[in-house]
Amino acid sequence: MKKRKVTERHQIHEGSGNVYRDLGYPDAEEMFVKAQLVRKISDIIRSKGLTQVEAARILGLTQPKLSGILRGQFRGISERKLIDCLTSLGRDVEIVVKDATQRRANGKLTVVFA
Repeated sequence: MKKRKVTERHQIHEGSGNVYRDLGYPDAEEMFVKAQLVRKISDIIRSKGLTQVEAARILGLTQPKLSGILRGQFRGISERKLIDCLTSLGRDVEIVVKDATQRRANGKLTVVFA
């Protein structure tokens, strides 16, 4: 995280774009991907005008479980389950595997919504 001094008493820290990384979580990348998927699930539920009970039925979840997921409690939920939720809500999901750029030895996971 970059630091910029604003005043003598306060500093602003520019985030990395991943709040979980900024907070030091060891599974920051996984949590960030899940958060993006959950945000999209929430957007779709809202755009369809579904109640949590209706959405939970469509997704094969209980309403309390869906409520927890939508409030950011998704540690025990796999990325695969979240992808299944998206397809249950009428979205196609494509997984594209390509070579990493020459600047990086390891690949990375990116979520892109069309």
